[in-house]
Amino acid sequence: MTAFHTLDDVDVKGKRVLLRVDLNVPMEDGRVTDATRIERALPTINEIADKGGRVILLSHFGRPKGQRVDAESLRQVVPTLEHVLKRKIAFADDCVGDAVAQVVDALKDGEVALLENTRFHKGEEKNAADFVDALARNGDIFVSDAFSAAHRAHASTEGIAHRLPAYAGRAMQAELEALQSALANPQRPVMAIVGGAKVSTKLELLGNLVAKVDYLVIGGGMANTFLAAQGKPVGKSLCEHDLAGAARDILAKAETAGCKLVLPIDATVAQKFEAHAPSQIVSVDHVGENDMILDVGPKSVAHVETLLAKCKTLVWNGPFGAFELPPFNEGTNAVARCAARLTVEGKLLSIAGGGDTVAALNQAHVAQEFSYVSTAGGAFLEWLEGKTLPGVAALMQSSQR
Repeated sequence: MTAFHTLDDVDVKGKRVLLRVDLNVPMEDGRVTDATRIERALPTINEIADKGGRVILLSHFGRPKGQRVDAESLRQVVPTLEHVLKRKIAFADDCVGDAVAQVVDALKDGEVALLENTRFHKGEEKNAADFVDALARNGDIFVSDAFSAAHRAHASTEGIAHRLPAYAGRAMQAELEALQSALANPQRPVMAIVGGAKVSTKLELLGNLVAKVDYLVIGGGMANTFLAAQGKPVGKSLCEHDLAGAARDILAKAETAGCKLVLPIDATVAQKFEAHAPSQIVSVDHVGENDMILDVGPKSVAHVETLLAKCKTLVWNGPFGAFELPPFNEGTNAVARCAARLTVEGKLLSIAGGGDTVAALNQAHVAQEFSYVSTAGGAFLEWLEGKTLPGVAALMQSSQR
């Protein structure tokens, strides 16, 4: 049973529904270059509109720092939004005040309006009470569908959930249910794959996961720091030698918690960091002085795949190697395909998130086969670190009122 209300718990017909989405999409020459975040919001927008709600979209865009910046106006998102939604969108030149009231008052049941960038006001990021009140005047209920912004205690993500009856939209609901399935009450054994460049950026994550998972697989440049901490040669590889002590602490915590920490046993090395650089596969005990570890080797992949076949749940954040540069994408691709196959066969619940991870799974053409892929970035990482996300906590508290 969820600890938050969803659209199943409210009749939206005739109501003004303030819907917080994430329209902070990449743009080039005034055009949206990736509409993924818009597409994620479609089910909630359409459901509310089809049930006769009056949809009023709230979002931030860029970092205008409380100033009106034309280049960061949400007006430029309207054509793509209309195209994807196949609905006419009314646009308000502000997100509070008389301009908004006129647009909202003109809405009929089933119609959709988009309000201007919430970050044009300093009160948004400050979560200022007067700004929260001004936003809340435009709605009867609040629906949050922007998990990617839920780690921010801003007016439109957290503050407003304390002023109006608050509900999770379908994208938010799917994200929370997936993450709860992965870590709150998972089917075991659980494997976490954590990759990326630096241990320093994921110390909290690793510390939280060793107490929650059965297998913690470390890849990418992070693994080099752990290998070096064990006295293994890493040549000229990316490595945070000053964090050897922290790495040893995590190894000790994993052993105490009964978590098996899995490191590479072989590696693909090269002496140039570039695509198709001459490379070879070596044991992690025999990395040369001028070598850079740019991917895991086939024995490491086979070991991870063997362990994965025993698992019921996978949480993945970060690639195994320099996946942007072939052939150093082979380790990540191979494990991704294995996880996808086990998922399709109904043997594995697979949850992945983080920008590089999503890009790597797309490159391996398996993202659609995972149980859930989060595009949330920072919010996904903070959830895995065990932190309370203000935008989620506000939904939980609203459900208890």
